[in-house]
Amino acid sequence: MMELWYALVDWLLPFEWADADKLLFMKNALLAVLLISPIFGILGTMIVNNRMAFFSDALGHGAFTGIAIGSFLGFLMPLWAAIFFSIVFSLAITVIKNKSRGSTDTIIGVFSSTAIAIGLVLMSLRSGMGKYSGYLVGDLLSITPLDILMLLGVLVAVIVLWLALFNQMLLVSVNQSLAGSRGIDTLYIDILFTTAIAVIVTVAIQWIGLLLINSLLVLPAAAARNITINIRQYHLASILIAIFSGITGLILSYYLDTSTGATIVLVSALCYFTTLTFKARFA
Repeated sequence: MMELWYALVDWLLPFEWADADKLLFMKNALLAVLLISPIFGILGTMIVNNRMAFFSDALGHGAFTGIAIGSFLGFLMPLWAAIFFSIVFSLAITVIKNKSRGSTDTIIGVFSSTAIAIGLVLMSLRSGMGKYSGYLVGDLLSITPLDILMLLGVLVAVIVLWLALFNQMLLVSVNQSLAGSRGIDTLYIDILFTTAIAVIVTVAIQWIGLLLINSLLVLPAAAARNITINIRQYHLASILIAIFSGITGLILSYYLDTSTGATIVLVSALCYFTTLTFKARFA
């Protein structure tokens, strides 16, 4: 399967960064961008609609803590511990947020700060700060064919979730009381959505980085919101902006020799400010 992808890239993109066999890591990264960008574009629309940017950032802290727990317990693959902890972390925030009368921002802030503190303490106890500091900035160019297969599975799962529950999730995001009056279990929908965010944030954090993951979830959707007038346009524009930012940032990072994740975020930010200017001019 990967050989077919490499041959296709060589045929369609006869450029220096994609043509040489020694640059297979660039072809892997390109395929990863094509798989992960639509996920960011899809989930980002609902994150922006629900004003959950702070929440997705907190999940990044939860994923970091899960990695620390996995490392502390001696797991060879701390990513699985991170996924488990992130899901538990997201469930705890969601349930307390729905059952408590406290401020949502305060609840998320308490969980986020506690999680990152636990992670840093555990890593310092095992002298693992240097070993796992790469999770802070990520490394998209280190992605492997096995990682790509996992990304493909996550993409399929997100698409299935969206097709099955989009209308319910949209109504919950607009008005929870109205959704509840129509027989929708708002807590159940919230749990499914936040679990999906938790999984994708945790899976992607090793390539995108804790410091950048939230930006890639928020910026494409925020940019799309500036130039669209209905839900269908909003989702399509968000996905296209995410894909454009991912591919452009990846290629620029190769020629400029810069951090791939950070370059992608800068392209996404440029898209946001460009669409914001467009919106202000034609509003």
